[in-house]
Amino acid sequence: MGGWIVSVWFEGESKIDCSIRQVKQAFENHGDHYVGVISLMPGLASVELVEEGGDFVTIRTNEGLMRRTNISKRIEADSLVVEFDEEYEAGSKVTATSRFSEEFTTSDTGVTYRLVMSDVEAPGFLGFFYRTFGSSKTGNAFLTASQTYFEERND
Repeated sequence: MGGWIVSVWFEGESKIDCSIRQVKQAFENHGDHYVGVISLMPGLASVELVEEGGDFVTIRTNEGLMRRTNISKRIEADSLVVEFDEEYEAGSKVTATSRFSEEFTTSDTGVTYRLVMSDVEAPGFLGFFYRTFGSSKTGNAFLTASQTYFEERND
């Protein structure tokens, strides 16, 4: 990353029973895709797309407002890498910011999904607990939600 210091908060991967073609198609409309994935996260009863553009989405959940900006995609024959910044305002209690890197690669059994969440910041007392204790729960919830999203839509 060209001299940048990246603080990895969560790194994990899962196997998804789908094709890379299916993953690439889902990211043709990142607003619909992210609403679908986020709606599968534990504790989120309502998820709606507020606004989207070429490189951003804004999503409202029952917990607050999620902004994903600077969305970039690198598409190759057997892989897709998506990166973005996220700011999540969970009510008036805490605002967390982070950098996401999602890598989808063709494997023998479908697609390998690798998620890296880095540079997490969340100020205040509740932010301290989120930063200190939330990485595994949050990261694994994203892995599971993405796997479920794609497998429910498997060709």
